[in-house]
Amino acid sequence: MTVEHSSNSAAVPAEILDSLNPRLERLRATLRQHLTPSSEGVCLTCSFQAEDVLLARLALEFAPGLPILFLDTGYHFAETYAYRDQLARDWSMNLVNLLPTRSVAEQEREEGLLYQSAPDQCCKLRKVGPLFDALANYRVWFTGLRREQAKSRAALEESAPFTLPDGQSILKLAPLVDWTTRDVWYACEMLSIPLLPLYAQGYTSIGCQPCTTLPLDPNDPRSGRWAGRKVECGIHIEAAPTPASTPDR
Repeated sequence: MTVEHSSNSAAVPAEILDSLNPRLERLRATLRQHLTPSSEGVCLTCSFQAEDVLLARLALEFAPGLPILFLDTGYHFAETYAYRDQLARDWSMNLVNLLPTRSVAEQEREEGLLYQSAPDQCCKLRKVGPLFDALANYRVWFTGLRREQAKSRAALEESAPFTLPDGQSILKLAPLVDWTTRDVWYACEMLSIPLLPLYAQGYTSIGCQPCTTLPLDPNDPRSGRWAGRKVECGIHIEAAPTPASTPDR
């Protein structure tokens, strides 16, 4: 395990540190509660955006072998792949690349450019399906979701059961739920975590290259996703109704 525990607190303003240190303490307490060195039955999804990388960095303190799930759609930026590989090496990460059933070439040959003609279907085939299949092997799922990221996430809970398509329920944890972008960036600075270089180019929410642009609305960090045609890929929508919520017939 080669995760560095160096701190760069001097680069963070004192007034920020006063609020950030308690947040980090609470975050570590949550991770400590659910993680052990074996990390059996627990996983963390990582897009290698700032919040996911921060969460992974801290989780690895408690569970060095924690499975870090990455949705390898085949459509990511070259910079994302290079950054993923570098962090995986530097942090001795147990990286699990989740692949769709078909390669990009096979899908495009059979169905054309789905990201243009049917983005929901493309996300279903290359992101949602592979992840839900993988999550069936775990009981706890850590994610770096934050309420501030999008209006569609405003009601996000820190801890909630999540029902997979087969009816299995797992615990979904979002310990950064109430963190701001500023919190995340200063925490990364404090912990000397390098960030995905695409941020320096002006990107604020980074997914597959064909469906990611610079933000169209400076006040909406996810406005550069899917050219405004949608706001979520489908992963963070309940996959199936729980028995308690199924209406009587």
